[in-house]
Amino acid sequence: MSKSMDISRRGFIGSVAGVGALAALGLTGCAPKTASEAEPMAETGETTEGAKTGADWLGSAPEIAEGDIVETRDCDLLIVGAGNGGMAAAAYAADQGIDFIICEKGETVGATRHWFAALGTRPFKELGVEVDRQRLMGEIVRYSQGNCDQRLIRMWMDESNDMFEFVDGIMTAADAVVIADEFDMPGGMGGTPYYVSPCEHHYGDKNGGRDIEERNVLFEKHINEAGKEVTFGHELAKLVREEGGRVTGAIFNTSNGYVQVNAAKGVLLTTGGYSANPDMLTALSPVTVQSVTALGYNQNNTGGGIKAALWAGAAKDLTSATMIFDRGLVAPGTVAGYTEESIEAGMPQFPGNGQFNPGTQPFLKVNMNGERFANESADYDYLPHAAAQQPGGTYVSVWDGNFGEDVQRFHTLGCSAMTRNMVQMFKGEDGSYDLDKFFEKELGDGRLQKADTLDELADKLGFTGQAKENFLAECDRYNELFDAQEDPDFGKEAYRLSELRTPPFYGATLGGTLLTTIDGIRINKDCQAIDTEGNPIEGLYAAGDCSGSVFSGCYPDQLHGFACGRTMTEALHVVKQMA
Repeated sequence: MSKSMDISRRGFIGSVAGVGALAALGLTGCAPKTASEAEPMAETGETTEGAKTGADWLGSAPEIAEGDIVETRDCDLLIVGAGNGGMAAAAYAADQGIDFIICEKGETVGATRHWFAALGTRPFKELGVEVDRQRLMGEIVRYSQGNCDQRLIRMWMDESNDMFEFVDGIMTAADAVVIADEFDMPGGMGGTPYYVSPCEHHYGDKNGGRDIEERNVLFEKHINEAGKEVTFGHELAKLVREEGGRVTGAIFNTSNGYVQVNAAKGVLLTTGGYSANPDMLTALSPVTVQSVTALGYNQNNTGGGIKAALWAGAAKDLTSATMIFDRGLVAPGTVAGYTEESIEAGMPQFPGNGQFNPGTQPFLKVNMNGERFANESADYDYLPHAAAQQPGGTYVSVWDGNFGEDVQRFHTLGCSAMTRNMVQMFKGEDGSYDLDKFFEKELGDGRLQKADTLDELADKLGFTGQAKENFLAECDRYNELFDAQEDPDFGKEAYRLSELRTPPFYGATLGGTLLTTIDGIRINKDCQAIDTEGNPIEGLYAAGDCSGSVFSGCYPDQLHGFACGRTMTEALHVVKQMA
């Protein structure tokens, strides 16, 4: 930690400005719940010491006597988890006439991830746009560094259109309209252009707005119409497996005691990742703990499905992978990682909450020594990961009064495009932007700083001594780069350079926002869980964030909607096998 800057580890919980507005627009897939909206963190049993060390995150399966089971139910397919994968599986199973039970730990269906990827769909065919499948496979394999099963990824490629047609049928019946409008990227990280594959879909209403019901809510209505319902308040305790044989069901912990559900054809785990389990996160992904300042995950995602599968003999990915967005806005002086106060309380939490979407915009970013340290035109997790190697794990993004014009020129895609779209709502007839109104909440709660001079901004951001001198020198250097329209220092594209000359000036202290973990139970191309010898475990399947064999280290966020698209495709693939 820099001696020239007084950084304190404080507990600063603040909701992201505009999250409510984004939710109203149906964009909550990229705008997680605020602290007031999120469910309380589940009791995970982690200790304060465990949160610091990640000690014994797996533990042992609970011993449950037959006499402790108060109820037994039977079905053909047991689905565990009512998120994006589980609800898609349940809705599809209802159409196939499969006898299923879906159990959910919480009291409502999971939040909908609105963007999802599928290949070769009608909307893109009508546009005359095709996916370069060979290049797409190369991108996915490159991002995972080969830690993936290409046969599983090929299955997603081959069957994702079937998934789209199923989802689209339910969405259009509810008067939602599919939107497939992103397939061109004007640049990339320096001289390496991103490949933005034409495969991302989302939905709006017939008037071009977002006044539509969430997909998971529609899925729930769909299964209700078929005479089925989600069984809430059922937390997975353990799987039931015959000695060395097939998985035949699961036991759940409920408010009334243990309930066993027997599944004749199989158990599908769609329980999410382990982002809300401090022991697992600290042990399996230390760079995440060192780079994250804000939470954006479902508090129920404590890794229960992954642990239950491992207890039953399944193997886990050898590497970790997290989905981190560079949008964890916090008060000046905050550092990354769990706060000391929350660790002492035995419930480790990150200091902030939610996403500050402008954090992704490629403005000048400096570390807590006031020094530029990375190319800012990069994948969402690059800056937080790079900052994990810097003092305090956080960094500062700075821009001037030309913010509105700059973000239009930057032309970022994916959910980061929400900034350039939403700031347009604050553009006056004279072409100027009301930035104070746009940033009203962040300025009001003190997380975002504003000043008439860069010198004053440095003081408000907490830079002192040599760190302040470095900061001001970097601002001057950045203006030189803009004037030259070339960045020999870090190789940023010229059109993503900006100047720092027009007051007022703004400074944001940032880290990563953790959305989810995406490493888990190893699965084959049929989504069967694999044991430690590489053999499929009969009767046990996994899909989505609790499953593995796709990602390693990070999420390829320029492949917009890939995570959710593969989740629903995997879920439907399992049901197809049952049918």
